[in-house]
Amino acid sequence: MVLLLPILISVSLRNKTDSSGMLLPMGLATLVGGMATTIGTSTNLLVVSIAKNMGAVEFGLFDFIQPTLIASVVAVLYLWLVAPKLLPKRTPSMPDTSPRLFSAYLNINEESDVNGKSIAEIIKLTDGQLKIESIQRGPNYRSIMPLPDTILTEGDRLKVHDYPDRLKEYETVLGATLFTGQQKVDDEHPLNADKQTLAEIVIIGSGIEGKTLQQANFINKYSISVIALHRAGKAMEIGRSSIGNTRLKIGDVLLVQGETEQINLLKSKQGLLIIDGAEALPQTSKAPIALSTLLAVVISSALGILPIEISSVCGVLILLITKCLNWEEASSALSTQVILIVAASLALGSAMMITGGAEYIAQVFVALSSGLPPGGVLSALMLLLAILTNIVSNNAAAVIGTPIAISVASQLNLPPEPFILAVLFGANLSYATPMAYKTNLLVMNAGGYRFSDFMRVGIPLILLMWVTLSFLLNWLYL
Repeated sequence: MVLLLPILISVSLRNKTDSSGMLLPMGLATLVGGMATTIGTSTNLLVVSIAKNMGAVEFGLFDFIQPTLIASVVAVLYLWLVAPKLLPKRTPSMPDTSPRLFSAYLNINEESDVNGKSIAEIIKLTDGQLKIESIQRGPNYRSIMPLPDTILTEGDRLKVHDYPDRLKEYETVLGATLFTGQQKVDDEHPLNADKQTLAEIVIIGSGIEGKTLQQANFINKYSISVIALHRAGKAMEIGRSSIGNTRLKIGDVLLVQGETEQINLLKSKQGLLIIDGAEALPQTSKAPIALSTLLAVVISSALGILPIEISSVCGVLILLITKCLNWEEASSALSTQVILIVAASLALGSAMMITGGAEYIAQVFVALSSGLPPGGVLSALMLLLAILTNIVSNNAAAVIGTPIAISVASQLNLPPEPFILAVLFGANLSYATPMAYKTNLLVMNAGGYRFSDFMRVGIPLILLMWVTLSFLLNWLYL
């Protein structure tokens, strides 16, 4: 989804079409495809790990791909033909018409009111809004640091970076003259952003979330300006000076401005997704090695030559040896959150079985659905998990549901496999709310969608997948 997001935005911009009908269906399609293998989503990984740890059943990489492929045909037809018609036209959260920042110089004249005053004093005159990057002094315009006690003298040039209306306000308040380079700013020669460009940066993880821009030294390190911060599809009500002190979350979108070279540099950084679609996908000499390694890992696991946990580690070692990856990139791809969730979930699942908690909940569930045939119980379990995953989270639903599914199968004297798959599929139906799955938040921000848009498209898709998968599980396993 992260790979396709900038591509689809680029397609819509170049064809001057509305992206609203593409982004959300595309995001939901990736969730449907994620159900196909044991490693497709973290939800699958949790359910399969808990089932194996409890001795119920051990799934191979492609053991449940058949019902997923059949159901995905139904889902894709809906997302292709019906979903775009249900979505109203939405404006991306940060269009290109956002106010731009401009670099300029405030020239201190003999008549300037601030001549002979300190930097601290003139900042106070602008109510703390003025941000001076440097001071150019002398005939050669030697650059000096703008320390608070630095006294301004005639001929000094203050390099500033701000909105046009603020720059003109500073010119008036300080009694200075506004320049861009050697050209005075007036009606005939307005401010010019030169090579400056706007870009949207989505925070997608890898250690950046949970930190502030100031802690990461983000603005100084990449020589860019952060104009706005959007969260959950809306601009946060914070001043530009406070953005650096706001802790970032996955799905946050930064509107930044800087030189094109600096923006392009950010594209290679882990944890950041540049939504501009301006550049083609990189094609390097290492691509065949990476693709061959990926195929080898999947095929060796699918044929039972090696377990997936061994083949995948071997694949990473090959990528490191061939320098497709370096150690920093490999380590940054490890999500501590996912690792801890898996470990803690295994313990919680065992605790529910040992203490009888899962057995008790299963008894209540079986009693409530006593009038239903086994296929009806299985279908009801999947629907329960589908509702739960959209309210809490997919991982929480998987952890709670898997031990219960095993106990339900035991009480009905039926094989546990279809009931475990009902939990796996139900916990993956994260379509109706933006917080149900992390990628939903990325799509919401990029497309400017609202909460109601996910419900409008997601609820029919949940019902469609629930009916289809219930039929398939009954047909294939019961």
